[in-house]
Order: sequence, then structure tokens, then C-alpha cells
Amino acid sequence: MIQEDGLPESDEPTATRRVADDTESSRASRGWWDRNADEYQSEHGGFLGDDRFVWGPEGLDEAEAQLLGPVAELKGRDVLEIGAGAAQCSRWLAAQGARPVALDLSHRQLQHALRIGAGFPLVEADAAALPFADASFDLACSAYGAVPFVADPVRVMREVHRVLRPGGRWVFSVTHPIRWAFPDEPGPEGLSVAASYFDRTPYVEQDESGRAVYVEHHRTLGDRVRDVVAAGFRLRDLVEPEWPHWNQQEWGGWSPLRGHLIPGTAVFVCERD
Repeated sequence: MIQEDGLPESDEPTATRRVADDTESSRASRGWWDRNADEYQSEHGGFLGDDRFVWGPEGLDEAEAQLLGPVAELKGRDVLEIGAGAAQCSRWLAAQGARPVALDLSHRQLQHALRIGAGFPLVEADAAALPFADASFDLACSAYGAVPFVADPVRVMREVHRVLRPGGRWVFSVTHPIRWAFPDEPGPEGLSVAASYFDRTPYVEQDESGRAVYVEHHRTLGDRVRDVVAAGFRLRDLVEPEWPHWNQQEWGGWSPLRGHLIPGTAVFVCERD
């Protein structure tokens, strides 16, 4: 019997905390998203929309937040979306007159981008080795893409820094670091601290042979700031979206109950000097 994640029942992954390097993390992410892209888009596609730019489960919309800058100034800008999935954010950017490029590690996720429709380039590549020339883009963005899943986020950010033009903005969202201290549960059981916030050991799901099939890396808030600075960026803002009253959905461990009490997403607004 095959499970929803595409693994045979006997190979249902086991969750653990252990070291996972760049190579293992990248391989696991590519496989996981290829296996789970269909389910992900089916479950969350309605919330994400086909051409909406949402920074996280709270529903913070770029049309209102304007973290990349005023909407009116996006026209004619070259924008790189990293970890684009089905390219919903890039589709919104294109509608504002920008020239987006949607990049993702997962072939299946990009097939969903093609299914919905994309009048802009789709690129299958690793965020740690961007296949673009120096100073190719005015802006770069990532809504929960790539950064939480790599062992060396500074390497990714240095690549982003390289392909941005001077003055370019890099905005990315990740799971808020404080969430790592709490169980990943949307109900009351997810409101009690269960682990050390300072334990940076990666979360790994592995098969019976010990091969990682999903990896997520924890960085503290201070780590994230230092990563941004180490890559040569200046941090302009750190946004912690509050849970809006209109949003009644649960998304994994994100929920109205938890969202009204603790932050679930952190959005870093950075600028290349």
C-alpha cells in the first residue's frame, strides 16, 4: 500500500533530530516536494490562489504589505522568486508589470506552475547555485521557499546577493524561530514549550534505511539576522505577521488559536548595498 507521501506503507518515515548536510538536505527536499506537490497544491491552492502573493499561513498579502516596495514601482523590475512552487507569487508580480523568473528545486512543483499558466521563465535549480549572471535582478523574494530547508542558508543568501543589482531588495519568509520550541500542533497541545529554542539540530524524517526524506533546519532569530549580515545584506525590517480575525483556517501547526498568541512567521526585508 502507498501512503499519501508516495512511500510504501512499510517505509513510512520516522521523525528524528540529527545532523543533515547540504547534499542530504537538498536531495531530501527535491524528493519530498516532487512526491507531495500534488497534495500540497490540492490542499492549499485555494488559499494561495493562482495569482496571489501571500507571505505565509497568516495570509499577509504583498498587495497590502508592499515589502518589496510600492506596487506601482514593480513595473519593469526583474524579480527572482526562489522556491516558487506553482509560481503564484510570480504570477501576481507579472500582473503588476514586473518581469519575474520562478525558480524551484522540484520538477513537479513547476509542472503545477505550467498547469496554471506562466508567461514568464520557470527554472528548475538549487537555490545554492543560482544559474544566473551577476547583477541580473532588481528584486528577489521567497515565501517559505528554500531557506528553511538548507543546511547553509548563508550560501543561498550570498548567491542571492550575487545576482541582485546594487540597491536590490531580498525579502524572504520562514517559520518563526520561536515555533521550534513548541509542538507542531494547531490545538492547545501546541501551546506548551516542549523543546529548547536553542537546539539547532535539524528536524529529519527518514526511511527504514536511515535515508532522509524530509529535512528542515532551525535557526534562532539572532542566527537569521547574522546570516543576512554575513551574506552582505542590510536588514531593513523584520515583520512578524499577526493572525487576522478573518483567517479561520488551520495549516499544519498554524491555526487561529496559536496565531493569536505566538508568532508563526518571520519575514526578513533585506537590501543589497
